[in-house]
Amino acid sequence: MKYYDKLIFEISRPSRVGYSLPKSELTIHNSQFTIPANLLRETPAELPEVSELDVVRHYTNVSNKNFGVETGFYPLGSCTMKYNPKINEEIAHHPAFSGLHPLQNEESVQGALAIYYHTARALSELTGLADFTLTPFAGAHGELTGLMVMRQYHLLRGDTKRTRVIVPDSAHGTNPASAAVCGLEIVEVKSTANGTVDTNDLKGLLDDTIAGIMMTNPNTLGIYETQVVEIARLVHEAGGLLYYDGANLNPMLGASRPGDMGFDIMHINLHKTFSTPHGGGGPGSGPVGVAAHLVDCLPNPRVVLDENSKFRIQNSSSACGRVAAFMGNFGVVMKAYTYILSLGKDIKHVGPIATLNANYVKESLRDAYYLPVDTVCKHEFVFDGLADKSPGVTTLDIAKRLLDYGYHAPTIYFPLLFHQSIMIEPTETESKETLDDFIDIMHRVAEEALSDPDMVKSAPHTTPVRRLDETTAAKNPLLKYRDLN
Repeated sequence: MKYYDKLIFEISRPSRVGYSLPKSELTIHNSQFTIPANLLRETPAELPEVSELDVVRHYTNVSNKNFGVETGFYPLGSCTMKYNPKINEEIAHHPAFSGLHPLQNEESVQGALAIYYHTARALSELTGLADFTLTPFAGAHGELTGLMVMRQYHLLRGDTKRTRVIVPDSAHGTNPASAAVCGLEIVEVKSTANGTVDTNDLKGLLDDTIAGIMMTNPNTLGIYETQVVEIARLVHEAGGLLYYDGANLNPMLGASRPGDMGFDIMHINLHKTFSTPHGGGGPGSGPVGVAAHLVDCLPNPRVVLDENSKFRIQNSSSACGRVAAFMGNFGVVMKAYTYILSLGKDIKHVGPIATLNANYVKESLRDAYYLPVDTVCKHEFVFDGLADKSPGVTTLDIAKRLLDYGYHAPTIYFPLLFHQSIMIEPTETESKETLDDFIDIMHRVAEEALSDPDMVKSAPHTTPVRRLDETTAAKNPLLKYRDLN
């Protein structure tokens, strides 16, 4: 182990400091600036005692262990780990925008409101929906907002019995979770053998208590829902609405629009389709779009263009309420808008190239990995473990072994339709050379599983951290440095 790979507490030495601050000669006599005695520490905080150079070297070394889309291929299915162009960051960090305050008056932020308004218009054009709110802070927040819009629509019509939402059995876990938070009951619709929604099962679920159905198209298996127009007809005739989970929008960009499929509501994950950073828990954005008959149900506030060509912040009594204190993460919206303008008309190629890349990888690996649904995919596809399962090498083993070759593992054990799911999504931003190398490594791992299964089962072998006892770590976490000794 390199010296600076150690824990910061292991580098610590008593009385060593990394700062030089002169003792203040000011005497504060005003009691309002005095910290109450009950809030003061009786003993100093147990912090590492290190020099500035130690800190810099330690954290620089730690940062080199991070893995992200800028360090290597990230085939994380259902996540769309596409490259975030630097021009997005440059524009979003421009002082004219980064220095704004949400409480400024409308006249002083006309440029920002214009970006908000035109981003919503661009998203409307790309999705076939009438209008968008950019307020939600993330995809799951967007899901909740969309369901709030759905419920508000029915309530405004006095249709109070519609308290149930249909969710496919292949859906992402946030779908039923968001519905539950919104106070709606979840009804599961089964999938057919080819992984799409079973319309016969759907028919038996539709009645006057159904508020709508949550779907994504292509679905979680990366397969296009060919019966989506029929599904839309059935749900609409029953008085329900169609909600589109925008997690899988990327392959549709430039190829098809949810609004044209019959969807009434949708959210978009800007960190997926529109290349904003995934954030790691940081600022995100999940815009929600609606068809024309639902615009008045969008949350307050909305940005509108008045008769004098001025942008205004507008509130409506028919809105589903507020979902944020202000108007969302404006910096993230700026990055997405920059991405849209940068591509211009070339944005129509995003979906087709993403689909081409996914099918290329799928067809190249089907000899070594089991393909449970043998059809053309869209942006992603799912293997059900190795084609030859006799060595007992699992999907987890494969994922761990990929780390030794410098690749981030694909999504594993999701969707739950298969026991050994490996979900791969290459996106449109990866070169053929990168995909070919990944294909080669996946073949190599499959060969190792047959020739030396114990080595694969004990992977990774080269990472700073080996396999963890995840159950013990979750139940009995060691949270302090001294607990390790």
